[in-house]
Amino acid sequence: MSSNADKFLSVASVFPDDALTDQRVYEHPLVQRYATKEMSFVWSPAMKFATWRKLWTALATAEQELGLEITDEQLEEMRSHLFDINFDLAAAKEAEFRHDVMGHVHAFGDVAPKAMPIIHLGATSCYVGDNTDIVQIRESLLLVKRKLVQVLQILKDFAVKYRDLPTLGFTHYQPAQLTTVGKRCCLWMQELMMDYERVCLEIEKLPMRGVKGTTGTQATFLELFDGD
Repeated sequence: MSSNADKFLSVASVFPDDALTDQRVYEHPLVQRYATKEMSFVWSPAMKFATWRKLWTALATAEQELGLEITDEQLEEMRSHLFDINFDLAAAKEAEFRHDVMGHVHAFGDVAPKAMPIIHLGATSCYVGDNTDIVQIRESLLLVKRKLVQVLQILKDFAVKYRDLPTLGFTHYQPAQLTTVGKRCCLWMQELMMDYERVCLEIEKLPMRGVKGTTGTQATFLELFDGD
């Protein structure tokens, strides 16, 4: 029998193609001019606030495993509404409470009313805000990594094709000695390989923020777990 953690990972691992279709673009004046569709989605409201809900569900799942009185029914309700976000309601609640996180807590609770008492339980705003930033940064780096591999493959084919084609090298904007187009391309590739290695390192070493209580003291969790 699958655990609640397994059920959560199964639901959260894939972003449905038909979910939040009108919120899948990051709004910025330069996006339409320069951004790819994939990168725009990574930083879109759909990705950001669905990740908030995933983090809340992961938190509640872990709290249940550690002994808090959270029911399977509450967790199922949360898992079933990860991508069911009413942005108009969230905006209205944010205006009411003057707090963006509380706006989305109440929007989540509206579609998962049985789970409302445990959404964001013990957490601080930075739990969803900062960790989501890190998730988006990591997804961006993974996208850049894939693009770098594609570019390097294209440049490799180009370098092989033109490895014997002579061209004049320049230094300080003056003609220098002969080289080949393929050799010059290898120098471009060398720099891109350095970028690729650095991106891989950042992906491997990028830490999550973790789970802290309000103001980072963890006092809320100590209270929830009776000091244990």
